[in-house]
This record gives sequence, C-alpha cells and structure tokens, in this order.
Amino acid sequence: MASEGTISTTVRVRFAPSPTGYLHIGGARTALYDWLYARHCGGVFVLRIEDTDRKRYVPDSVQDIMDGLRWLGLAWDEGPDVGGPYGPYVQSERLELYQEWAHWLVAQGHAYKCFCTPEELDQMRREQQARGEPPRYDRRCRRLSPAEVARREAEGRPYVIRFKSPLEGQVVAQDLLRGEVVVAAHTLDDFVLLKSDGFPTYHLAVVVDDHHMRITHVLRGEEWIPSLPRHKLLYDAFGWPMPVHCHLPVILDPSGKGKMSKRRAAQSGLPILVRDFREQGYLPEAIVNWLARIGWTPPDEAEVFTLEEAVRHFDIKDINPKPAAAPYSKLEWLNGVYIRALPTEELLERLIPFLSHDLGIPAQTLRQDERLRRLLPAVQERIKRLTEATALLDFLYAESLTYDPEMLIAKKLSATETLAALRAAREIIATVPFEAEALEQALRDKAAAMGLKAGQMFSPIRVAISGKKVTPPLFDMILALGRETTLRRLDEAIARLERLIATTPV
Repeated sequence: MASEGTISTTVRVRFAPSPTGYLHIGGARTALYDWLYARHCGGVFVLRIEDTDRKRYVPDSVQDIMDGLRWLGLAWDEGPDVGGPYGPYVQSERLELYQEWAHWLVAQGHAYKCFCTPEELDQMRREQQARGEPPRYDRRCRRLSPAEVARREAEGRPYVIRFKSPLEGQVVAQDLLRGEVVVAAHTLDDFVLLKSDGFPTYHLAVVVDDHHMRITHVLRGEEWIPSLPRHKLLYDAFGWPMPVHCHLPVILDPSGKGKMSKRRAAQSGLPILVRDFREQGYLPEAIVNWLARIGWTPPDEAEVFTLEEAVRHFDIKDINPKPAAAPYSKLEWLNGVYIRALPTEELLERLIPFLSHDLGIPAQTLRQDERLRRLLPAVQERIKRLTEATALLDFLYAESLTYDPEMLIAKKLSATETLAALRAAREIIATVPFEAEALEQALRDKAAAMGLKAGQMFSPIRVAISGKKVTPPLFDMILALGRETTLRRLDEAIARLERLIATTPV
C-alpha cells in the first residue's frame, strides 16, 4: 500500500470548487448538501480550493465563493482561512504532494512518462479522425523502453505522466444513489495525471487530496460520473480505500427542459450566481430552504423549514437522483414568507444596504429614522424581495414629487370633482387631530357628505403625498410624513390639478 489505508470513522465531507467563476446555485447546493450531511452526522465540513486550472482562473472568485458560503450560513470547519490538520487547503500549495504520488505510480508501474509534443498529439488526432476513429491518445509512449525514457529525459524533453489504464476487462465503481457504474476497460484512455508544468490534473489531485484529507463521502455533480471509473482505478493503484461517492442530480431551468446554465439564466433574466440572488434582495434563509428542496424532500414534505430542521432530517441516501427543475416562482413565495417572519429591527438592518444604495442616504441616518420604522410593518407585508422596499419608501425622502397630474383624478370623477375632494381633504388634515383613526373617520364622513366613495377621496390623497398609486397604507404614510409635509404635498397636488384644468380645452 502506498499509504495508510484507513478512512476516518468521523464523517468528513468537502466542498471543492474550482475558482474559474463565481459561486452559482449548482455549487451552492452541493455545498449545502455537504454541510447538512456533516452537521447531521456530527462530522466535519471541509472547504478546499481546486485552483489547478490556471488558464481559467478568476482572481476574485475565491473570495466570492467564500463570501457566498458565509452569506448562506455554511461555515466550514477546515479550509484555507481557518486551517486544519490536513492543510494546506488550496491545491496550488500542494504541488509537491501530487508530484510525489504521480512519480510513485510511475515507479510502481501504474503510470508512465509521455514525451509527445502538442504537435504530435494534434497530428495523431487528425489521422484518427480521417480513419473515422474517436480521437484519443494511442499509448505510443507506454511502449517506450526504460532506456529510451532515460535518453529522452537526459535530453531535457518535457513530459506528462499518464495513467496506465487496463486494456481489457471491466471497471466497476459504486455510486450511492445510482448503484454500480460499469465501463469496459478498453474504452478508457491513458489519462494525464501530471502536466508538464508540474500541475496535476483533476483526476490525480482529487484522489490524492480526498485520501490525505481523510474524506469519507464525496458529493459532486453528476457531470463527474464518467470520471468515477478512472478514480476507482487510481484508488486501487494507490491501495487506498475509496470514499463513498454520491453524484448529485442536475438542476434544470424552470421549464425542466434544459440544464440551468449561465446562458439560460441570462436569456430568462433569472439569477444563477449566489451574488445575484443577494443583490436582487433574496434572503439566505430562503435560498437555503429553496436549494435544499431541489433534489431532496424532508420526511414530512414541509415546504418551509429552518436550517436546523433540515440538519435533523437530511441524509444523502434520500437525495433523488433524477434531474430537478429550479422553481423560481416557489423561491419568490418562500422569500416573502421569510421576510414576513423577520423581527422589525432585523428587517430594517437587512433593508438598509438596499435603501442606502438606492436613495443615497447614509445607513446611520436611515437607522435613526422613526418614520421608516413606522412604515416597516406595512412594507413587510407587501414585498417578496428586499429590493422592492425602495419603491414603497422613497416618497419619504423626496424633496419634490414627479408624477403626471392625470394620476390624481379619481376613478369615475372629473378633474374638477377630484380637485374639490382634495381641497376638502386638505382642510380636514389641517384641522382634525393628527391621529390615524380620527383622520380616517373625518375623511370618510366628508366623502359621504360629498356623495363620494371613500376610495374616491383616498386615491387622490395617496398620489398627492407619494406620487404613486401603489403604496403602503394611506394613513400610515400621512402619519410618517407628518402634518406639515402632507399639507405641502397636498397644496402642490391642488396646484397641479388647477393648472391641468386651466389648460384642458372644454
């Protein structure tokens, strides 16, 4: 055996993203399932950064991944920033380890050095395609004698290390959800383990790391199923026990017709990156609840559950291996449920970054604004995303309102009749005790006396003080604005209606 052959008796899972882009919902769900299973079993959740693909490396993606996981509440027990007994947890810092084990495989006869140049490989593929054969490495360097290998090395020729895949028989690997994965050995190529620059391929690095980090369960996307037989061969060659592998189902777009890719998300205008969900006003609790249900259902089939409840029930054996559509409409509903459950002060804190950005008002100013607190309960009942709050609250901070005076005209009333209603309303608001119940009763009584429905009186006031037809409750707005500002805005509305009437042909 190449190394100790034990697997930890404690469940150890890892989320191992490649920093070639920002954290998306597929990766977030994998991390969530890893985290839930670790917590359910009293195990360890490891974050490992697999940054060996240097050509596609995105410099700020590691920070994005870590920020996204923390925002979702998925803290890791071991990882790049927190350390741990099996670090380092960034693959580019573990190159000597991969090189050591790649050369060990060569020494043991399980791998070989390949000196083929890119030009030779390209010519090989063209000739194979011309013969109607699938392009693959033809194993020519596998047949080199030890003397020839030594000669080429002495010449300083660069090489990669390839695995010696078996030429006959079957390779059988186990997937927890799908059972046996069986492939004919001759269909496997002699895949590269170590590149000429000393960096490993995914296949070598993931096996070496999972073994040395004592990972017990590997959860990854089903696109990695074709790699499973290769990894089984590597574990066998090393003499290491293989962790339990569980390949997660693909997340489909809401129609269920295709994978939820960045392209499809862009076409449909739906968020797919965790940072997009955050910027669009979704709560992490809602995202976690939603993601957990894309491929897994709690025993009681609950639609809404806490992270703690999910931990109690979650088991990877219960994951449905079939592809699952991402129900964005369900997310909208869930987000509204979670928003309405927030205590007022917590809702305010979550809204402040959006309001501050949209309104250009310092966070501390908003935090101390009692008018905002007065309106929050009403706003809380009306929004499904945090970003929707600005449109309901910006009237508080407007120096002057901009709206079409036609909006003031109440349903089934003329401009002149609406003007009379506004003037009467202004008089009442100026003189009646400034309390919601007193104001509402007085305005209802006045509407009845003028032969109007209450809505015909309230609607012009709503537009006059907010510039909008969809707002928080009218009397909450009046009290939040205060008598002086309310009267000033009513005066401006009356003046606009007067100008409209004066310039409208009879």
